Amino acid sequence: MLTVQHEPYGQLEDGSRVDQYLLQNAAGIRVRLINWGATVTTVEVPDKDGNLANVNMAFESLPEYVANPPYFGGTCGRFANRIAKGKFSLDGNEYTLATNNGPNHLHGGLVGFNKKLWLATPNQSDDEASVTFTYVSPDGEEGYPGELSVMVEYALTKDNELKINYTAQATAPTVLNLTNHCYWNLAGAKSGATVHDHELKLLCSQFIPVDETGIPTGELAPVAGTCMDFTTPQKIGARITEPVNGNGGYDHCYVVDGDAGTLRPAAKVTDPTTGRVMEIFTTEPGVQLYTANHFDGTADSAGAPKHGAFCLETQHFPDSPNQPQFPTTVLKPGDTYTQTTVHKFSVAK
Repeated sequence: MLTVQHEPYGQLEDGSRVDQYLLQNAAGIRVRLINWGATVTTVEVPDKDGNLANVNMAFESLPEYVANPPYFGGTCGRFANRIAKGKFSLDGNEYTLATNNGPNHLHGGLVGFNKKLWLATPNQSDDEASVTFTYVSPDGEEGYPGELSVMVEYALTKDNELKINYTAQATAPTVLNLTNHCYWNLAGAKSGATVHDHELKLLCSQFIPVDETGIPTGELAPVAGTCMDFTTPQKIGARITEPVNGNGGYDHCYVVDGDAGTLRPAAKVTDPTTGRVMEIFTTEPGVQLYTANHFDGTADSAGAPKHGAFCLETQHFPDSPNQPQFPTTVLKPGDTYTQTTVHKFSVAK
């Protein structure tokens, strides 16, 4: 049986109520979501012995999600990842955005989609339990042109999949790059363990080199023979101390093999200790691997240590508005942005 339940989660300073939604399937998988930031809070999945644990880094309260410096579980937009120097040009007009990541713009700016209150509509059927979140971003919000209507649907299926479907439409030409920012640790979010021993396979034969501020150099480089190569399963920590742009771990966008726009496999992660497995499928051209290089065991990291989680953020390439050779992120009036990403959970056999 697939079910959806919801309950009050907290109240914002302006008095607005935030609700939490619980999706559950017959296998016992439980996914919790809040309409603040269209955020995934917890994902409980069984290990090889049937023991449930939350594998998504989470805070305990709404005020922590309102602050949320790591973007735990949130929907990032209008433009996930970085835009160089917070500037881009479109149809002859230059737009200036906040620079909130060194000299660059990151994840939509100072008040991105992860810090907005979304409308929520729950639904359940024989095949899935879901919540659809909607938000209308006004023209000029965070410096982006055009009014943007966004929908994000999270659906838990009977096949132990968490599907994320995105659609959006704009009233004027704009740029758009949406992603979800879950931080995963398949040993358990409260295990206190790093993800060094997690085995990662990326169906990506190229990655995008970046400068010291995380902006792409413009090339697509082969992973073969480098510490970026996960085309065969490798422990995440095996080469994490090798120089990777000097940022203390991985923080790179990979090019997903196959045709963008088609749902295809992008990644598979296995925790050898618990046997938990997560596979990711996406229609997006890229996936950003981030190994929580900034975690420090404090409350802002939910107590997790450096490399205590990993992100696999399906998305378009960083700085695409300034890189015409990359797949376009321009959304024009009359067109519809669509994206699907699927996380499939299982145990190793």
